[in-house]
Amino acid sequence: MNLTQVKGNTWVIEANQLIPLYRLDEKRCVLLDTGLPGEREEMENTLSEAGLTPVGVLCSHAHVDHCAGNGYLQEKYGTKIALTAPEAGMCASLLTLKCYFLTLSPGTVERESACMIHTPDVIIPPADGPFSFCGAEFRIVHTPGHSSGHICTVTPDNVCYTADALLSAELLTAKLPYNLSQRMALDSREKLRGLGCDFYIMAHRGICPGSEVGSLIDANQELIRRRAEEILSLVDRPMTASQIDEAACVRYRLFTHKPPRALRFERNVRFFIEYLVDAGRLTEWCQNGTVYYAQRENS
Repeated sequence: MNLTQVKGNTWVIEANQLIPLYRLDEKRCVLLDTGLPGEREEMENTLSEAGLTPVGVLCSHAHVDHCAGNGYLQEKYGTKIALTAPEAGMCASLLTLKCYFLTLSPGTVERESACMIHTPDVIIPPADGPFSFCGAEFRIVHTPGHSSGHICTVTPDNVCYTADALLSAELLTAKLPYNLSQRMALDSREKLRGLGCDFYIMAHRGICPGSEVGSLIDANQELIRRRAEEILSLVDRPMTASQIDEAACVRYRLFTHKPPRALRFERNVRFFIEYLVDAGRLTEWCQNGTVYYAQRENS
C-alpha cells in the first residue's frame, strides 16, 4: 500500500479505501479508521516500513470496511480506540451488529463480521468541536445519516476526513448509495459546506481541495434525490417492498446469485422507500398483513 502525504502531518494509506493518519512524531501516528479485515496485514506492513506505530484510532463509524482492525490493533499494540457512543454500542455484540446488517441472519453476521466486536477506550463527545486525542487537537463534526453516530474529523492540518458522509467524484454513479437515513445524510452533508478546510478526504478514494467541495456536495445531494425519483417511478401500482426491490434490481441490473448480497440490495432499497414515505411521496397501507406502497397521488 502507498502512503501519501495530503498536507503537513496528514497522510493517507491507499488501501481498498483511503485510510487517513496523522503523524504525531517520527514514530507514532493516529489512524482515522482501520479498513477491511483482509487488509490488516498489508496496512500493518505499510506502517512498519514508515517506522510508525498506531497509538490511537479516531474511528469514523462502525462499518466493516472502517473498523475491522480496531480490536486487533487494540490487542496487539495497546492502541487507544475512540468511537461515538452509538457506534460503540454497535460493536458491543453480534446482536447489536445485526442492527447494522439488518437483513442478514445472526449466523451470517458472525461469519462475516465478528472481527468488529470490541470495546473502545474513549467515547467521543456528542457535540461538535475540539477533541484532544493522543496529544493532538482534532475537530469533530457529527454527521449522522450514513450511520447513527458517524463523524467527520478535521486534523490539526485543517484537513477533513469525511469518511462516508461524502462520496468521491468517481463514485457518483453508485446505483444504491447506502444511508441508514437518507434525509439525515442530506442534512449532514450540508454541514460540510462551512468548514473551510484545505482538503477533504473521502474514504472511498478521493481527495478534494477545499475550493471544489461545494460542487462535490451538490453532486452528492443530486445523486440521492435522482435515485429516489428513479425508485419512485418504479412504483407504478400498489407494490410490496420486495416487489419494489426486485424492480430496482432489474432497473440497475443488480443481478446476483448470492443471497447475502441480494439482501444488502434489499436493505438499501428499503432506505429509499422510507425516505420517500417520510417525504410524503409514497403512501403505505396494510392488506392481508402485508404493507403495500403507492405513489401518493395515485393512492
